[in-house]
Amino acid sequence: MKSILFPLVALITSCVSHADPAAVPAYVDEAPLPVGWPKPGPYNEVTEKSLPAYRAAFTDNNTETTAFWTLFLHIKRKDIPMTAPVEMPMAEADGKLRQAGMAFLYQNESVGETGADGSKVVVKDVPAEKVLSYTWQGPDTKANIATARNQLDAALTARKIPAKSFRLLGYNGPGTPRNNRTWELQAIIE
Repeated sequence: MKSILFPLVALITSCVSHADPAAVPAYVDEAPLPVGWPKPGPYNEVTEKSLPAYRAAFTDNNTETTAFWTLFLHIKRKDIPMTAPVEMPMAEADGKLRQAGMAFLYQNESVGETGADGSKVVVKDVPAEKVLSYTWQGPDTKANIATARNQLDAALTARKIPAKSFRLLGYNGPGTPRNNRTWELQAIIE
């Protein structure tokens, strides 16, 4: 009986600890950030960030799975280490944001080379930028993206500045449970 009871108690305890909705968000660090890139956060508020210049491989595939595999095969072929976050440029349609491509950020600007890699990938250097950022932990649902967008729009209105564009940053892969994944919606302002 003891041998059955212990695994059952451990399983119940594990399930209860993962179901705590009041848990404080915390970044699950799965891959290194590019040199000089700030950690995501603080959570559930708008902050201004200065981001360093960086190099990234971009694809304009707008389906997440196809874009991911296109870029994954690129970095494997070129022996480029995986970093976090994955960047998803966003396009606006009918007042809503939708994914318009994907980019894998390189460790720094001396890794790899800029230019086209076939017809589906282009590597380019992105200049330093200022952004307004809203970070949350959980899934990247339309509702969560809309909440982040509303918070950013309110901050942009209060500052009387426009956004040049928006992008979504995903910091975790499929190995992290959906409710523990960190996302950051950014409004690029400079």
